[in-house]
Amino acid sequence: MMKGIAIVGGGPSEHIPSLTQYKEEEITWIGADHGAITLVDDGISPDFAVGDFDSVTEEELEKIKHSAKDFTKHPAEKDETDLEIAVRKAMTLDPEVIYFFGVTGGRLDHALTNLQILAPLEAQGIKGVIIDKGNWVECKSPGHHEVQFDPGYPNISFIPFTPEVRGLTLEGFYYPLENAFVPWGSTLCVSNKLISEKGTFSFEHGILLLIKSRDVLSETRKS
Repeated sequence: MMKGIAIVGGGPSEHIPSLTQYKEEEITWIGADHGAITLVDDGISPDFAVGDFDSVTEEELEKIKHSAKDFTKHPAEKDETDLEIAVRKAMTLDPEVIYFFGVTGGRLDHALTNLQILAPLEAQGIKGVIIDKGNWVECKSPGHHEVQFDPGYPNISFIPFTPEVRGLTLEGFYYPLENAFVPWGSTLCVSNKLISEKGTFSFEHGILLLIKSRDVLSETRKS
């Protein structure tokens, strides 16, 4: 992982991968509301803990205050979500990349808003990545990009994030494409796979979500 910021939101813990696997990376950790106690319980002291903390108990709040290097409590009635406050804090640290954990799997309005956060970050040249147990999501602007094979997330989909994406070309994939037009709602680029260690994709217009995933539900059923 690149040197950057990791923000942990208050999404359901069953969707959050073990954060200790990222512990050795050069990452600044920000806990947003209940995400702060998720960090503490995973053995990571938050560099910053922010939010209104209305979703933690008094006991958990004391644990966060004791563990966090910087603690800031915000009013419950505010115009920003706790995650947005965390992003604003991250932006003061001049990040190259922001990783998001605990921002999926709960309320759909929260999840959709959290996905939308990736677009303004991309517009500012900051890589944003949403990670949960089944998915790795990035937002991509027009240009030429590489994608590496990840055994943890073998399925790769390209989802239009604008009304249309034009000129999409996929190379090194099981289902290649050349100069394709992909409108909003199309399933043309869902569930592809790499045929080697890396592939490339390029497009001329629009914004894409790159989603690498694995079938967590079927894994659970097998177990």
